[in-house]
Amino acid sequence: MKAFKCNESTLAKTSKGVLRGYFFDGAYIFKGVHYAEAERYMPPTPVEPWEGVKDALSYGFVCPLMNQETPNGELMVPHAYWPQDEHCQNLNIWTTSLDHNAKKPVMVWLHGGGYSAGSSIEQLCYDGAAMATRGDVVVVTINHRLNILGYLDLAPFGEKYANSGNCGHADMVAALAWVKENIAAFGGDPDNVTIFGQSGGGMKVTDLCQIPAADGLFRRGIVMSGCIEPGILAEGSGDGTAIVSAMLKELNTDDVSVLETVPYPQLVEAYEKVAPSVQAAGGYVGQAPFVNDWYLGDPTVCGFRERTKNTPLMVGTVFGEFAFQPTGYNKYEMSEEEMEERVRAYFGDHAGKITELFRAAYPGHKLIDATVLDYLFRRPSKRLIKQKAAFPQAPTYAYLFDFDFPVDNGKCAWHCSDLPFFFHNIDLVPVANVPGVSDKLQEQMFESIMNFAKTGNPEMSELPSWPASSEGDEAVMILGRDCCVKHNFDNELIEELAQAVPLSKLWGNPDNVQH
Repeated sequence: MKAFKCNESTLAKTSKGVLRGYFFDGAYIFKGVHYAEAERYMPPTPVEPWEGVKDALSYGFVCPLMNQETPNGELMVPHAYWPQDEHCQNLNIWTTSLDHNAKKPVMVWLHGGGYSAGSSIEQLCYDGAAMATRGDVVVVTINHRLNILGYLDLAPFGEKYANSGNCGHADMVAALAWVKENIAAFGGDPDNVTIFGQSGGGMKVTDLCQIPAADGLFRRGIVMSGCIEPGILAEGSGDGTAIVSAMLKELNTDDVSVLETVPYPQLVEAYEKVAPSVQAAGGYVGQAPFVNDWYLGDPTVCGFRERTKNTPLMVGTVFGEFAFQPTGYNKYEMSEEEMEERVRAYFGDHAGKITELFRAAYPGHKLIDATVLDYLFRRPSKRLIKQKAAFPQAPTYAYLFDFDFPVDNGKCAWHCSDLPFFFHNIDLVPVANVPGVSDKLQEQMFESIMNFAKTGNPEMSELPSWPASSEGDEAVMILGRDCCVKHNFDNELIEELAQAVPLSKLWGNPDNVQH
């Protein structure tokens, strides 16, 4: 029988006041906890103290989204939808103890969706109860400002907007500072915090390593499908002068302060009318962190800070990433000749080389799977692993999730398909379940990140040794039906794919983009 409590035994005292959560099935749960306050384009500030007891019983607002209002991909990536408001600086906590002395490792989840979409509860598998109870850790998931609320540089228009291009990241730093100050009240160890995230959340992990204001707020990071090829994000060059001036003109004003109060739908409408022309001219259009003296930029491009060099990392991707769409074929019934014909049609002049390299690197796969093998995330992830491994003072562990799912006649692993396994939540994602196989893999993947959070080493009890990567040696743990470590096994193949398949072929279809 599952137990529920919501009384004086489910209270936690923070630095600003007392919160009431609830207890269910082994976990104390606190939802919608405000970690900061912020006005539009302003930096976050600490919440005001309160008297009495404040309820933390339901999720808080998620950041408004610009253009993702229609559910899609619910079978493969089940979603949750929630009320939106730009005052979204809130977090959720799952823990098995409210003892200040428990000192459990803390896992802080940074959601995906690029820098423009997503939320702390967007995917059903983000629920932290299983991770907290089975892993004996404290799980925190956070919301923060996104898109043009979180990433629009107004600095050229006034000193008070100095870091408006990084409001979303400033929110995350504020959340981590709140965790540092208060997580002991929820049984957590403030000195043993691991940040982990997937897709845009993975990008945020490496970004936070490059933000001096975040120093001392976390110890380790896990980057899941969180590196992307240059040119995908609409970064542009320069500052916000052009895009903001164009938005003001569209709004029939020259008063920049109007942007602080105009209704969000009107703000989005003005932005979407002018951004394409600014972007076409090579200009900055926001929606990604702004490199300045507060955020020092992608370490693989701008260089590794000492803090980044000294942060243990896990870095990985999944086999297919963009393998969302129906294939239109049954690979188990195709002849070798049929597969070779499709490979030639897809890769053109590169087909022969890719066939040779793919068969050598992935002997357990059907050749047709080469047409969904990812390089968009894998190639820059390899770059991060290679560069970070040059600093052996903090280890870098590499992995690849490679699993055929029981849908569409053995669909290869797609973007987000690894998350139910890492969160120990395959029960919440029906398509992730293969009797006798999924449960075992879930335990292995879950154990890997729990061990990393606790000790800095992801090695699993029933699997081969998982060495850190080193200069010249990318040691990759293949997470699949048969887990094993491979070394530098597909480097040439990934480079050949990058030559054969233009980015537009992968990224150009909006149906490819799921969170």
